[in-house]
Amino acid sequence: MAAGISRVWARVWVPLAALFIVFQLTGCGDKEPDQRKAFIDFLQNTVMRSGEHLPALSEDQKQKMGNYASDYAIIYGFSQQVNKAVDNGLKPVVDELQMIRVPQDYLTRRNSLRQASGSLNVLAQQIQSAKSQADSSKATLKQPDDLKTVYDNVYNKVVTQPANSLIPLLPALQSLSQDVLQAGDFLQQQGTSVTFNNNGVQFATRDQAAQYNTIMSNLSSKTQALDQAKSAVQGGFQ
Repeated sequence: MAAGISRVWARVWVPLAALFIVFQLTGCGDKEPDQRKAFIDFLQNTVMRSGEHLPALSEDQKQKMGNYASDYAIIYGFSQQVNKAVDNGLKPVVDELQMIRVPQDYLTRRNSLRQASGSLNVLAQQIQSAKSQADSSKATLKQPDDLKTVYDNVYNKVVTQPANSLIPLLPALQSLSQDVLQAGDFLQQQGTSVTFNNNGVQFATRDQAAQYNTIMSNLSSKTQALDQAKSAVQGGFQ
């Protein structure tokens, strides 16, 4: 009789144990809606209002967002590279070009400008590579529709717009810088046959003046790049 009771208990216990395990697994999955909500709130109320400098996630935020923290890492990583390009590559060139106010400045500032502008083309390639990497990572994401809508808007603001502004701008600014350097080098080559007075420049021959005016004409046609670069330095990527 005792053996019969044991067999009945065994048959009842196994299903109850299985139900308990299923309940535990279901309970673990309930974190995703809260994590998604925390991430959406962070994107809407922090990232979209942060300007060009995005905040790093705290450990507490990472815990609250769960796996969605890696989704943020895509846009945050690209933002860091853009900020580095602007602060270390673009801004020094803009600062140098803005210091050129009179013809003699082409001569006196050419060495510092040459040093500052040397990496602009490399930076354009680096940003293009970073954009491609971010796009590839984003393409692998599987996000619920409510999150995807918000994330796509943030991605456009943080990644797409800055890349589309900077990638063509950096070579354009490099070309402008080369023309400015050409002006400075030309003035240096004239030696004592060029004089500066009343914020102007005078040459000994008409041929010298004609060459200088040609350089200035080419240079003036590219000044829009400087205006765009100023905007980018101030965070205006739209």
